[in-house]
Amino acid sequence: MWGLYAIAGIVGIFIGSFLNVVIYRGPSLWALIDDDRGNLARPRSYCPECGKQLSPIELIPIISYFLQKGACRACGATIPRRYPIVEFLGAGIALLCAWRFGMSVEAVLGMLFGWTLIVLAFIDSETGFLPDALTLPLAVGGIAFNTVDLIVPWPYAILGCALGYYVFWGISKLYVMVRGHEGLGLGDAKLLSAIGAWVGWMYLPLVVFVGALTTLAFTIAKAGGIKNVSTTTATPFGPGLALGGFIALIMTTYSVY
Repeated sequence: MWGLYAIAGIVGIFIGSFLNVVIYRGPSLWALIDDDRGNLARPRSYCPECGKQLSPIELIPIISYFLQKGACRACGATIPRRYPIVEFLGAGIALLCAWRFGMSVEAVLGMLFGWTLIVLAFIDSETGFLPDALTLPLAVGGIAFNTVDLIVPWPYAILGCALGYYVFWGISKLYVMVRGHEGLGLGDAKLLSAIGAWVGWMYLPLVVFVGALTTLAFTIAKAGGIKNVSTTTATPFGPGLALGGFIALIMTTYSVY
């Protein structure tokens, strides 16, 4: 098993490096922001500040960040801490799935699910958007894979997908009626729908609960204390839902064996 964990961790770190590319270039590629950052393949990785292309050594996950002391060697611009954080998270996702599911198809699918959630969480935190280009395929994938009951029974996945969207859609509309302005976007509803397609309807309350607690904690931290939180303090809900979704996946107890 230790060999499996070692392989999973190493693969997860390198996948995390690619996830950083998606997080940075995806919003431009999907027209979420007005900034041309290229596609996922071209150009080669570069410093966003000075445009210098990174050398092979500067592309080594995690290690390169510390070798460069968190700054570009060419211009001295600070490298966002997101880069090593995402690489560590990529490894963590892989290790947890290997531990939970062993050497199986479920483990690989769980990794894909978790890695997609990482991208969605960071894009939402940086841009305020949850791209349909990721949430919709994630939902379709959950339903498709569960047609053979890989994670949860297929009817549970279908119901989870439907309830995840419509319940959250209803909450968002109720919020508008009560507060008079948007507070929850349909991107959140689509993400919860996708999560429901993977973990089933029965875990949706847990996902929302974890999401709410996480978002509340981030809101208080961003405001500098609970006394500074106001009705205008906005915090993306996607990262909290993503955390809740992955916790739910690890907690699933259904098995076809």
